[in-house]
Amino acid sequence: MSAPSDGFVHWFRSSAPYIHAHRGRTFVIVFGGELLETRGARDFIHDVALLQSLGIRVVLVAGARPQIDAALARRGAEPRYVAGMRVTDDVALACVKEAAGTIDVEMEALFSTSLPNSPMAGARVRVASGNFVTARPVGVIDGVDYEHSGLVRKIDAEAIGQRLDDGAVVLLSSIGYSLTGAAFNVSTPDVASAAAVALRADKIICLTEGKPLTDGRGHALGEISPAEAEAIAKSGRRLGRDVRRHLEAAATAVRRGVRRGHLIERTSNGALLRELFTRDGVGTLVTSETFEDVRLAR
Repeated sequence: MSAPSDGFVHWFRSSAPYIHAHRGRTFVIVFGGELLETRGARDFIHDVALLQSLGIRVVLVAGARPQIDAALARRGAEPRYVAGMRVTDDVALACVKEAAGTIDVEMEALFSTSLPNSPMAGARVRVASGNFVTARPVGVIDGVDYEHSGLVRKIDAEAIGQRLDDGAVVLLSSIGYSLTGAAFNVSTPDVASAAAVALRADKIICLTEGKPLTDGRGHALGEISPAEAEAIAKSGRRLGRDVRRHLEAAATAVRRGVRRGHLIERTSNGALLRELFTRDGVGTLVTSETFEDVRLAR
């Protein structure tokens, strides 16, 4: 057997400080339903299982926009959005429930694989889901009735914490439940932000479909403050369709006590691991702290 390359040895040694720093921390990771429709879904699950094996407490928040739109199309219905928010009528709510249930099963299946000679060999990853999100209706805004679209009222941090203490990966969806037992369709970036705050998470990590954030000269933005993130989100800049919501979610979470928010381009292979276990990372960091030797975005 050939010896490992010097590059691998150097990388493995240099990742040790991050492994030590992340152990026992809680990370909330939000991603769109697009991920589960690609070959990268299995690699992502392998990476999440690796995080858990290193002692990281993981909460996943799974979006379902393409799955919901596909279910609507099968019913001959069109998705309706106003001001970037889905109007969830009775038909759309049925599609939301269908998509969330399908994604739950697919995620559990992916975490259950443990073939020999694969990254999941010997892994035993349990997935916990449930009614952890309490929601309230959006209501009527500017004459538009959003019907079954909802906002986060409360996150059951105690129940989620118990599942994490038991060693499970917790899976949250876009469905929240009211005090009367009604189901509402809730924005997953909002769910992730509220969950990160309620759990006092160390990080909120947003896997985006849009391209990485850049400054006016096309240079990648390695670090920005919550204020800068909010300014970019409110600006007229052309951003990926989910980048704006994730920027707002990360900024809100950091302002409310979460130490760091990360925006990472989902399509980049191994981006999650490279962001967490290398010095420079590959995404945009949203933080109120200034890191040494990291140029502040202008």
